[in-house]
Amino acid sequence: MLDKIALILAIIGGLNWGSIGLFRFDVVAWLCGGSGSVFSRLLYTLVGLGALWCISLLFRDQDAAEGETSRA
Repeated sequence: MLDKIALILAIIGGLNWGSIGLFRFDVVAWLCGGSGSVFSRLLYTLVGLGALWCISLLFRDQDAAEGETSRA
């Protein structure tokens, strides 16, 4: 479950960076009342932590991960 949450947060961050790169528009800041607001800073922090967690997905044993999903 934590993997899915981290992946969702990383996707949100990627889409936000894409909108900044293409349109110079920060969706998170727009939704949360500016890039300096407490809520947007919290969301940026969660996205960063989610991305850090997703790094661990790169180094996991694929066979072990498939065995866990087949039991569920």
